[in-house]
Amino acid sequence: LAVPYLDKPPTPLHFYRDWVCPNRPCIIRNALQHWPALQKWSLPYFRATVGSTEVSVAVTPDGYADAVRGDHFMMPAERRLPLSFVLDVLEGRAQHPGVLYVQKQCSNLPTELPQLLPDLESHVPWASEALGKMPDAVNFWLGEAAAVTSCRHYEKLYCVVSRQEAIFCSISQARTEPEVLGRLGGLLLASDVFQVPWIPLDPWLPDLARYPSYSQAQALRCTVRAGEMLYLRPGLDLHAQIPVLPTVNFWYDMEYDLKYSYFQLLDSLTKASGLD
Repeated sequence: LAVPYLDKPPTPLHFYRDWVCPNRPCIIRNALQHWPALQKWSLPYFRATVGSTEVSVAVTPDGYADAVRGDHFMMPAERRLPLSFVLDVLEGRAQHPGVLYVQKQCSNLPTELPQLLPDLESHVPWASEALGKMPDAVNFWLGEAAAVTSCRHYEKLYCVVSRQEAIFCSISQARTEPEVLGRLGGLLLASDVFQVPWIPLDPWLPDLARYPSYSQAQALRCTVRAGEMLYLRPGLDLHAQIPVLPTVNFWYDMEYDLKYSYFQLLDSLTKASGLD
């Protein structure tokens, strides 16, 4: 399936009517042209501006932050490192075990890198007006080429500031039960036993022998380039490959409205019929 393009940001009314209500993803071009970050952000700029700042860095053996390994749901180990050291690793000047990925899903841009805030808007005005709220989180992502992220649940606006980012979107789900096993291979396992809806496969190389139903899944794959913004509806599972480039992500908490009720009904019927 192809993701539609818009040549300019929509009005709040059009965004809500044409994309939010129908739960349709889209890529918005010319959405960030007024951001100074589009011209300023680069690895040398980060080194000069925030190089000495310590940031939260996810460390994984293979680049997958938050992942299913066997029957276990595991989160990445987290380290506090100077951003300049991360930049050294990205540029091949230094080495560190595992794959490094600057990310934190609780608004790390304003909390850890406030020096960069003058380079962009604090929210997306037309989206905030359409959704009737401010972003729940504003996240800064920067990682090695092997870094892969997965997430769902929020209304998401991904803003690519330089180069390009390949993103794969899938509507498949899975549930697995993590166990208390401590640290393993650079991944931190969840400390409590509970069910976690997640994607247990690699959408680029799916194991169809183990997950035959995935062959029937409708999937989206797209490339978002500098100055473009990707809107993803809540509930759409996401796998994103993030090369060495900065990305800003605005997450708006989803509304538990009629669409959510329909989704829960469909999910319950699927499980009751044995189709999950």
